[in-house]
This record gives sequence, C-alpha cells and structure tokens, in this order.
Amino acid sequence: MLPLSFYNSLSRSLEPFAGPRDGKTVRIYTCGPTVYNYQHIGNMRAFLFADTLGRVLRWRGFATKHIINITDVGHLTSDADAGDDKMEQAAAAQQRSIWEIAAHYTDAFKRDVRRLNIVEPAEWTVATDHIPEMIEFARTIEKSCYRLESGLYFDTSTVPHYGVLARARADEGESRIDPVSGKRHPQDFAIWRTSAPDDRRQMEWDSPWGRGAPGWHLECSVMSLQHLGHPFDIHTGGIDHREIHHPNEIAQNQAHCGCADTGAGLWMHNNFLVDRRGKMSKSSGEFLMLQRLVDRGVHPLAYRLMCLQAHYRSELEFSWAGLLAALTRLKRLAQAIEGLRARAGDAAKGDGAAYAERVADALGEDLNTAKALTVLDELLADKRLSPDVRLAMATDVDAALGLQLTTLTRADLRVRPAEARIGEDAITARLAERRAARAAKQFGRSDAIRAELAEAGVEVMDGDPLGWDWKLDLA
Repeated sequence: MLPLSFYNSLSRSLEPFAGPRDGKTVRIYTCGPTVYNYQHIGNMRAFLFADTLGRVLRWRGFATKHIINITDVGHLTSDADAGDDKMEQAAAAQQRSIWEIAAHYTDAFKRDVRRLNIVEPAEWTVATDHIPEMIEFARTIEKSCYRLESGLYFDTSTVPHYGVLARARADEGESRIDPVSGKRHPQDFAIWRTSAPDDRRQMEWDSPWGRGAPGWHLECSVMSLQHLGHPFDIHTGGIDHREIHHPNEIAQNQAHCGCADTGAGLWMHNNFLVDRRGKMSKSSGEFLMLQRLVDRGVHPLAYRLMCLQAHYRSELEFSWAGLLAALTRLKRLAQAIEGLRARAGDAAKGDGAAYAERVADALGEDLNTAKALTVLDELLADKRLSPDVRLAMATDVDAALGLQLTTLTRADLRVRPAEARIGEDAITARLAERRAARAAKQFGRSDAIRAELAEAGVEVMDGDPLGWDWKLDLA
C-alpha cells in the first residue's frame, strides 16, 4: 500500500502525509458557508471534498477532528473592504432579523449536508459566538495594523511573502478588492470595520477601534486557533479562497505568532463546479440548489457520485445529462450490491486483497476517487470472488466514498419530481395492467397505457438492462 500524499496549494506540489502533527489526531479546518442565502451545488462541492478527505483519513486509520465555521457576520458582498455585509443586506431585503436569516439558512445548509451523506464536523463554530476572542486576537496583531476612520486595517507589508499562496494577486486578487480611501497598499484588509455614525447595524459590538463588526478574515484565524490550536494539520476550502481569504488568514496567523508559520501544515483547495456560463455563483441571482435536483427527480447521492467521478482539483462541468449519467451509474452500483446481498451466505471464496490495495493506492494518491470507483466496478463484476467477499469489500470501500451503497434501494433512488402528475403506486399499478395486456396480446390496450403514462411524464423502459421498468421524464 502506497503512503498517503496530498497536493499542498502552498508549495504547489504533491507532498507525503506523515500523520498528525501531535501524533494523535488529524486536525482539519474547513471554511464554511456565509448563511445569507441557500448554498448552491457548487458550494456543496467544497464540503463533499472535505468530507471525502476526512473519510479517507479515517479509512486509513487516523483519528480526525474536523471543524466547519458558520459565517453569520462580517462577510461583505464581495472580497471587498467596502459595501454591505451580506447578512445585513439579506435581512433588509427579506424584512427579517439578521438572526432569523442566519438560523434559517444554517438549517437549510445542514439539511443539505445530511442529504449528501456528509459526516457532520466535530464542531460547528459560529462567528458571532467568538466576538470577544476576535477582539482579543486583533489586539495581539495591532502592531501590524493601522487605523482609518472606517476601521482597523492590516498592513500586509509587515509579514514576509504575503500572498504566496495565491501567486496571482496582481492579476486577480487585487482586482477583487475595492479601494478604500487611506489604505497604504491595495491588498491591505479590514480587521475591524467601524460603523459610520449614521449607520446602525443589526450586528455590531463595542471594541477599542469603535463600535462595529469584525472583518471576514478574522473569524477563521480565531476559531481555528481556539478549537484546533496552531499549527494544525489541514486547512481546506474552495479555490476562490486561495486568492484572498486564505492569504489574509495566513498573514493574521503570522502576525499573531511572530513567525513564518501559516497556521496549517497543508492548504488544500477544490476547484469550481462550472456551468456553460462559467463558474457557479449566487451573484447572478440564479443558481442551482440541491433541492432543485431533488425536485427534478434526482437523488442527492447522484450529485455526490458526479463529484467523485472527477478529481477534486479539476473543474467539473455541470450538465443535466452528466447528472443523469451519474444517477444511472449509482443505480447500477446499488443493483449490483442488492444482487450480492441476495446471494450472500455462501462460503467465502477468493482473495480480494489486490482490489483493496488498488483502492487504497488510488485514494492515497491525492484522493483519486475516479480511479477508486473504477476499481470498485471491477470488484463488483469479478465472479471469481464469492458474493460475500465482494459485498464485504464494497462495504469497506464505501466507508471512504460515502455513497451508502449497502443501504440504498431502488425505491430510494426513484425520487418523485415535484411537478410529477402521477404517484409511484399509480405507476406500478398501471405497469401491472400493461404487462397483463401484453401477456393477453392486447397490444392496443398496452400502447394506450404507455401513452397515458408518457402524458404524465413517465417513460416506460421496455428491455431496460437494469430492469428498472420506468423513469420519470426530466425534460
């Protein structure tokens, strides 16, 4: 079995993973959602990636402690230091309190986490629960900051090699930061944003720099330090965080410790989910949520499989055709497992050790889940191994993949679209009538039932090699 290796965004290279820094537990921090809206499926790819990382580490025998933060204050409408807070803006638009907004969208996010079979972290850390700690942290780095009327700003020239994680700040990073009058350098960022005298926010606190709210980047340094200690093992997030948010977090960490340590041993980033119009974003006002997939009759785990079929560092293009292909593959896997379960109980035959080693090597090679899935397909089809051996091995592999293959059934994977005009019981009854008509050579009657079902959005799948009989039309 090959040792684990992961791609470190900081060094831009594949590095061996020697184990937890404390010799006991792999400590992982994942940048969580800003809960001003529903999360789109591109956002959820980041949490699927982090979940796969944690699963693989545990599968290889490591204990883990995983933290995901909930941003309910401080994140402006871009990576800017000017403009509206996303939470305040959402509260005003919906005429609800900011606390109601945060609670509603946090619950919605956690529901999607469960539907995608993502293991919940050891702790959900909430930004507004850590304001005193943020103020105290800011005091410790004040020597690297300067005051403006609008707040306390971090001087990025005070830390060596600022922005080395991004390596593109002049081309992309700085262009995403709105100018603020008085800044010493364009890439300097807010540690504390002081409220204007005539601006009353729903979320603001007293501080040495005036009444106001923390900058977005501060929370991650504070919560990772408090809950994981510095330095911890792995920091994850979307590739968009690699350009500004994480370089700023690193700068804060270095100022706090007075050293060159970035705060984490490995910085790992997943790439974008893109549609034909570009990366998926909420800024356009139109974005795909997980519920939209379910409303169209697609089980959430089909999206998980779709993500696993691509490497986490590769851009993944979303299409309905690609999603439905993943759903079909998931059905095949579930059907194979059902078949093995039905034949289990025979004497174990064959040695699947070679398959186990190939899966371990694939996942150990920077989480190559696509290769691991190919090996799983080969394993399930290998009739030289008894059903018991294949079933046991598939169960073991699925602990790392998280597809719930040993519990999924056909009934689970037939998700009724929200706009469907007929229920599953009615479909089953009409199909039984159609089979009886065909058996009696009443082909006119059989064709009429098929046409009736098609009108209701049900495609009858005569001769379907999977034997699923019908599917709901998603056109």
